[in-house]
Amino acid sequence: MCVLLTASPPRFVSVEELMETAKGVTNMALAHEIMVNQDFEIKPAEPPEGSLERQVKEIMHKAFWDCMEAQLKEDPPSYEHAIKLLAEIKETLLSFLLPGHGRLQARIEEVLDLPLIQQQAENGALDIGHLSQFIVGMMGSFCAPCRDKDVNKLKEITEIVPLLKAIFSVLDLMKVDMANFALMSIRPHLMQQSVEYERNKFQQFLEKQPNALDYTEKWLEETAKCLRESDEEGCGAAELASPINVHNRAYLRLLKWDHASDPFPETVLMDQVRLQEMQQEVERLVLLSSVLLIVYTTTGEAISGLPGLMETLKTTVGAMLADMHMPSFNAPEAFATIGEKLCVELSSCLSRHGFPPFSADSSSGLKGQILSVIQPDNKVRALMDSRVQNYLLAVLESGQHRTPPLPGGLTPVSKELMKLAVGFSRLVNFNKLVYSPFYQKILQNILTPGESLNTETIFSSAHDSSPFKKRNTQ
Repeated sequence: MCVLLTASPPRFVSVEELMETAKGVTNMALAHEIMVNQDFEIKPAEPPEGSLERQVKEIMHKAFWDCMEAQLKEDPPSYEHAIKLLAEIKETLLSFLLPGHGRLQARIEEVLDLPLIQQQAENGALDIGHLSQFIVGMMGSFCAPCRDKDVNKLKEITEIVPLLKAIFSVLDLMKVDMANFALMSIRPHLMQQSVEYERNKFQQFLEKQPNALDYTEKWLEETAKCLRESDEEGCGAAELASPINVHNRAYLRLLKWDHASDPFPETVLMDQVRLQEMQQEVERLVLLSSVLLIVYTTTGEAISGLPGLMETLKTTVGAMLADMHMPSFNAPEAFATIGEKLCVELSSCLSRHGFPPFSADSSSGLKGQILSVIQPDNKVRALMDSRVQNYLLAVLESGQHRTPPLPGGLTPVSKELMKLAVGFSRLVNFNKLVYSPFYQKILQNILTPGESLNTETIFSSAHDSSPFKKRNTQ
């Protein structure tokens, strides 16, 4: 049993300190999300539907466009608002240019010459339709392939005000596309800067909150204690409680965390939601693989190698487990239904391939075994859980080396498990890079108090396993 450590007493802080700390944590969280979440992207800022902010925005926009339309219908037309829009459009188009786009820049400057446009407006010779066509053409040259359809739709709009309104809408999307492209391009080069930024921000936070590592110390202390008490055959206590073992197994413990009662370690707090999602995926894969293993073990050679059957059974079980972490999920009812459905599918499959149909006794036995999987101490479930945990641990230990072999019984969920392992490894390695100085000090106090601890292997492995290096899967 692992001993819980008490946290340090809280220290009172001023409102100013709290606000400054919150700002630093917010910025650090954003930088962290960019580095850890490979799917992170900037999205257009839109107020919530029905919100006051959205209503005000819509009213103001409508008033602006109505005013411009009224100006253009005057005799003679007034181009005050239109020229302001053209100036903004010109600035946006120029912002899309790269250093080598000198000719395009000259062309934009020539056609969207604001003093000339102002002069043409004063003389009644301004052709906004012609300028709009030029703008749409330029947008087609700059836009990402995913925006081609939007730009082509602009060519179908003949009314000036609706066209300019649509142009601005597409330009806003193009700005977001450009920002995401820039983010994707520079992300690999941001690694070291991001590591140093997060580390410095956390150090500043730690200086204001000296007890901000209490739960991290407790997390590592409990892991070390559990490893010392382990009686794994062939492993001495010193080997089990080595720095690298303590550290990797501590991360693995996060996938079995009791989020309702145990405070999360401070150094992984920004990833708590992400790790909780990974924990739920581990639980789902364990149950899914357990049911499939029971089916194939019980049914035997009759269904072994039948094309498409495994995927069919997997889809059926997966659909029933999709909501397993929802409060409304009824495990006994769901697994009873899984047993019924699988028996029907197996009987049908056996009949199609010339095998005797499922007997009533076989069907009843299979349903009972499947239903028993809901028990945490079920032997098959415990076995598959152990194999998943060992695989994830092996991935952490392998660093930049070859991906470890998949344990038996996990082939049906290999794709999902490997995806999970890559995400988990990326998160862990980045966390090691950022917090290595803090972990080193804590582990030294835990494992070799008063002595110098060599933790180089822990943190050098994190460097070798950079989230932006490709893993050799051969």
